[in-house]
Amino acid sequence: MNILFIHQNFPGQFRHIAQSLIDEGKHQVLSLCETHAPGMAGVQRLEYKPARAATEGVHAYLAPVEGHVIRGQSVARALLQLKERGYQPDIIVAHMGWGEAIYPKDIYPDTPLLTFFEFFYQTDGADAGFDPEYPLVLDDYLRIRTKNITNLLSLHAADIGISPTAWQRNLYPPEYRDKIRLVHEGINTEAAAPDRSAWVRLGSGLTLTRDDEVITYVSRNLEPYRGFHIFMRALPEILKRRPNCQVLIVGGNDVSYGRKLPDGQTYRAQLLQEVQGIDQSRVHFLGKLPYQQYLRVLQVSSAHIYLTVPFVLSWSMLEAMSAGCLVIGSRTAPVEEVITHEENGLLVDFFSIHEIANAIDRVFTAPDRLQAMRDAARGTIIERYPLSTGIKAYRELFEEAMAPTSGQP
Repeated sequence: MNILFIHQNFPGQFRHIAQSLIDEGKHQVLSLCETHAPGMAGVQRLEYKPARAATEGVHAYLAPVEGHVIRGQSVARALLQLKERGYQPDIIVAHMGWGEAIYPKDIYPDTPLLTFFEFFYQTDGADAGFDPEYPLVLDDYLRIRTKNITNLLSLHAADIGISPTAWQRNLYPPEYRDKIRLVHEGINTEAAAPDRSAWVRLGSGLTLTRDDEVITYVSRNLEPYRGFHIFMRALPEILKRRPNCQVLIVGGNDVSYGRKLPDGQTYRAQLLQEVQGIDQSRVHFLGKLPYQQYLRVLQVSSAHIYLTVPFVLSWSMLEAMSAGCLVIGSRTAPVEEVITHEENGLLVDFFSIHEIANAIDRVFTAPDRLQAMRDAARGTIIERYPLSTGIKAYRELFEEAMAPTSGQP
């Protein structure tokens, strides 16, 4: 087969299915991406560049959509060049998030288009307005509704949709859900696995192992969408109760989701200034880490904190469970789809610093640090989110899309 992946930061969510195709050695795998994308060995790379930036002065609600249309147009032009050179894909797999999935069917109308649908924006029942610290105003309601233009155009164009969790899929309007399949790409449970011999050496020279009291927090960026402000406010109480603990915080200082701060400001600096009583000799900001170092942080973790507003579920939570972490997660819908309280982890109120501190105490006062829950957490990932299941599901979608009746109810 000729398989074309379209993702501005390829491989993104398509790493595992792309690798499986490469490993078979009988497929031509091509990626269409932007210059900054890491790419993959064995995948032919074609780059596109948005023709221009969004127009200054465009209506604020439409600025993101204009950016998506510009990017989608650039993708369409790149596809047209491929077509003129004789390239004919059997399957196109795209992510809808940046407008790349709007126009492929205008260039290849007879090629099945599988589109990854990550999040349908809501003004109620999801991320927006969840945290009273960040209330919505009328402009937010109107802006959020308008943001779904790209979602809706991409839904119309797609032959089959893909969504990684049931909660995310169910955010989409009922009239579209039959088009969207529930497929999680999978977790590499062999890489993200417990390792009793793992250790982490900090810049100070301190070496930590599973025998130490290690509290971990991981997010792509340290921001309120992932509960960073709540975690920081809980730290004085945690550090007071656990005088021997060390806290490892992994993540950058940018903003991936939600409200950005003025130029030059970060949530990390803001909260370090706000929260008093943090012993910074025991709280270690590690920044963004290479994957293997990040896994070692998970492997030495005694208690792993994962907080999120109702939004896209992070790979890091599933990888933490796979690595045998005791996850203390927020009692929010995406987390509750995976973690059952006191079975394979502990759930706490997103906003309650006392529940977070109490859960950490419970871990450290248990003689075995709740090993049965850790084992159950890894078992959940092995059973529900293995790579083999995700790859098999993608392959079945390829077959469905290429069948003569593809696209029929």
